[in-house]
Amino acid sequence: MSATISLFHIVINTHGRRMTIPDETSEHMYRYIGAIIKSHNCRLFRINGIANHIHMLVGLPPTLALSDLVRDVKQGSSKWAKQQTYFPDFNGWGKEYGAFSCSIRDKDAIISYINNQRIHHAQRTFEQEYQDMIERTGLEWNEYRLT
Repeated sequence: MSATISLFHIVINTHGRRMTIPDETSEHMYRYIGAIIKSHNCRLFRINGIANHIHMLVGLPPTLALSDLVRDVKQGSSKWAKQQTYFPDFNGWGKEYGAFSCSIRDKDAIISYINNQRIHHAQRTFEQEYQDMIERTGLEWNEYRLT
């Protein structure tokens, strides 16, 4: 049997980066997304965020394309959230997303980073955080990435 693991740190912002995932009900969203991820035979190591975006550390099987997983997470959770009373202002996810491959050696540090989102964002906006993440990978920053 082959042994593989592909870890991705995935970042998805809400439509227009609006604050539509209230802290007090965010766990409902996270559980629903976790179920979608599990249904794809993926492993969700951690999910967290603030009202305008989420971070996930996900292990993908070799048979699943990252883009397929993110599409299904965005579509499924968006449809579900719009039917719930927990998220009265939720209007879907942004067009783009970020997904950064990770080493298994970095797993614990990334989980810690995801766990501390509320503390982190008391000092930095999502836009600042995301631009830094993009630029650290060597990709070129442009405002379209925020759509």
